[in-house]
Amino acid sequence: MIKDITLGQYFPGNSFIHRLDPRIKLIALVVFIVSIFFAEGLVSYGLCIGFTVAMVAISKIKPKLILRSLRAIIIIVIFTALLNMLYTPGKEIVSFWIFKITWEGIYAGFAMAVRVILLVTVSALLTYTTSPMALTDGLEKLLLPLKKIKIPVHEFAMMMTIALRFIPTLIEETDKIMSAQKARGADFESGNIIKRAKALIPVLVPLFVSSFRRADELATAMECRLYHGGSGRTRLKSLRYGKIDAIGTIILVLVCAGIIVLAKVFGL
Repeated sequence: MIKDITLGQYFPGNSFIHRLDPRIKLIALVVFIVSIFFAEGLVSYGLCIGFTVAMVAISKIKPKLILRSLRAIIIIVIFTALLNMLYTPGKEIVSFWIFKITWEGIYAGFAMAVRVILLVTVSALLTYTTSPMALTDGLEKLLLPLKKIKIPVHEFAMMMTIALRFIPTLIEETDKIMSAQKARGADFESGNIIKRAKALIPVLVPLFVSSFRRADELATAMECRLYHGGSGRTRLKSLRYGKIDAIGTIILVLVCAGIIVLAKVFGL
């Protein structure tokens, strides 16, 4: 399960999605996620799913990588769907003990599961197709107006990007620690949830030690390169809004507007 978490990894490429301005991709992520929660009927959900599948295909990211990222949240998806299915009032199908399954509950569970899956998929697609440096530059440019109220925008963007960048590293470190402890007889798979949680406690201590050591090494490396924040820094590649970004913006506006119109005007 640990190896299934792929958020934060970047896969270089030259697809349409890879070449988009990171600012456009960040805005598109937020706007599309909001649009997903506007969807109500099967048609609007179908448009959300179709657009997401098309983006994955255009990005040329292997579907198995997307499926791996979804495997890590399968329990959350099932649990969320069950809660919505069992506690949504409506036309009753079957009841047992204190639970009632309704047609409305089944649809609500399906809708919530689709929303969570789409949210994780598009979020993973952002990190798969955008380098950490590009994400930093894009996030900093978008938050630039906040500098007027004395918010350290560059430092904030840098912290966010470093956090994303080190997710795969920490996952790999966790897997190594667990493998080493399994070789010494540790059991992480048997017993109930409480026992499994207690078995993970010995993993946390070396993981924290390793994390602090990596943080100290990173700080030393940044100091050796005379890093002192964003003041006076220049960039090798400046972000520019081009034709490909205009095409991407138009597609995004049309799709999101279509989702909202289908859901709120036609109820589809």
